[in-house]
Amino acid sequence: MQSTRLNRLLSVIFQRFKLWLLNPWRRMSLLIIALLFGNFIANAISSITGQEGYLDILSALACLLIVEILNWFAYGRRGKITRSLGIDILNLFKIGFTYGLFLEAFKVGS
Repeated sequence: MQSTRLNRLLSVIFQRFKLWLLNPWRRMSLLIIALLFGNFIANAISSITGQEGYLDILSALACLLIVEILNWFAYGRRGKITRSLGIDILNLFKIGFTYGLFLEAFKVGS
């Protein structure tokens, strides 16, 4: 790729962002935000599909595929790649998503 001003600017911004994420507290805060965002998305999906009665099976299939794909990214290639921040964020999103679906199931069951 050519070394244009835009490419240099984006590479500098990306490098500074990587340095910003080296702080363990910032990394932990991003992981907690991913966990809570997964919980929020699960609650939103279950609320939307609960109102629309004909989308239940398709939304359950989509949720299952999302969780299994994220499992494959987090645990399937463990020996080939190292655990990066992106993989950890996706894994905690999946955990929050699954936890949110369980909470919704308990609310419906009670």
